[in-house]
Formats: sequence, structure tokens, C-alpha cells
Amino acid sequence: MKNKNKKTVMSPAPSSVQKRKLIPKKTITSIEKNPEKLESEEVVKPSLSCVRRLPSYLQLLRALQADGHEYVSGTVLASVHHLAPVIVRKDLAFTGVTGTPRIGFQVTELIAAIERFLGWDNQNKAVLVGVGNLGSALLGYHGFENFGLQIVACFDNDPMKIDTWIRGCKVHSLDQLPRFIRRSHIVLGVLTVPAEAAQKTAERMVESGLLGIWNFTSVKLAVPANVVTQKEDLAEGLAVLSHRMQHVSKTLAIQQ
Repeated sequence: MKNKNKKTVMSPAPSSVQKRKLIPKKTITSIEKNPEKLESEEVVKPSLSCVRRLPSYLQLLRALQADGHEYVSGTVLASVHHLAPVIVRKDLAFTGVTGTPRIGFQVTELIAAIERFLGWDNQNKAVLVGVGNLGSALLGYHGFENFGLQIVACFDNDPMKIDTWIRGCKVHSLDQLPRFIRRSHIVLGVLTVPAEAAQKTAERMVESGLLGIWNFTSVKLAVPANVVTQKEDLAEGLAVLSHRMQHVSKTLAIQQ
């Protein structure tokens, strides 16, 4: 018996059915002789654009879950980035969830799949180095825990800040970083020092044992190949915003 109370966010049925592509006989013979070649060729990594879109999908899914929806269509998820639904389906395929035709994606299942794919299903502990204005602001942001990140300690070399508490976090001397990293088994660090100190501080973070640095400075860091960095340049974001605002201003001027 169908459940009439089940909420589903649906999209219009597709107007056409794509034709199934046939694999040439020559290709099949080649696959049979070299199955390991097919396996290596089928390994496709998601693009950075795909990875960057997943948090937006997740945010919408959590909102739908809170409203009691059990299913969501690709069209609704596509509205987040104004994309074609086929792109959304390709993005979500990397998480292992494919959805059901005419029904959509199961919301709870998709939330768990995205969190697992991004590594957000477990809390990752991190340290923050550089407790200036930006560092202090990040310490006060409690939304990180929703994305599997917990800043457990902060470090600075300013004697006036060491042993003080900022946004509920005790500031330690940067000299204590190696010992803290080894004792706490932490591999991720957030870098928020001034630009002139960025490279030297990053080197100390790597020497302490960190394998990932979330870089909020304007400096492109030089680190060993086994260390992962992600640069968040506020100037780049502001440049894009300013450029787009100029276009909007010109359009309004023409309309007037």
C-alpha cells in the first residue's frame, strides 16, 4: 500500500530516452584479453568543480530533510548552481548513489554518501596558526563542525597573545606546535598568519608533521609533494565580485 504522506520533490519526466550505445565487437575482444586495461581506463576522478558543488547539494539536502522530504529530484538539486540535471547526476555518481527513475534520490542516503565521499562523516581535528583578526574570526565560527572539522588548538608567536584565551581557545606558543601535533596525532592545519610569515610558518607546520594546510594567506606555498594545500585568497573572490558588479552597473545604466 502506498504511503500518501511521503514527501517527494519531483521533476518533470524526461521527454526522450537516450539510445543505448553498443560496444564494438573488436573492443569486447580487446577487453577480454586485457581486463586490467579496462579497469585502469575506467578510473575517473571527480573534477575540482564537482567537489566544490557537493557542499551546496549537501546544504539543500539537509534543509529538505529538516522539512520532512524523503526524496529529491536531480532538477531540484540542479537549481542550486543553475545546472542541467545531467551534470548533477554525474556529480552524485562519484558518491556511489544513482537514484531511482521518476522518484529521485533518497535524501538520507544521499546525505550520508556525500559526507562519506568528502570525509565529513568523521570529525577531523585541526590546529590554527596565526591568531590575528582572521584567525580569531575563524575560531569563532562554529559551522566547521557541520563539515567534519574541529579546531582543537591555536598557536601564535606574539608574547601578548600566548597563554590567553581567544574565542574559547587557549593560544599556545608556536614553539609548542611539534610536540602538540605528535601527541594529538593531528595532520591538518589552518594557516592565517601575515603574508610575509606564511612560507616560513608553513615549513614549521610541515616539519611538525602536518600533511594538510588550509592556507588563508595570499602566498602560494612551496611544500613537499606529500603535503596537500588549499589556498583561500579573499582578494581573488573580491576581484570576481567587483568585476561582476561593474557588469551589473553598466547594464542598469543602459536600461535607464
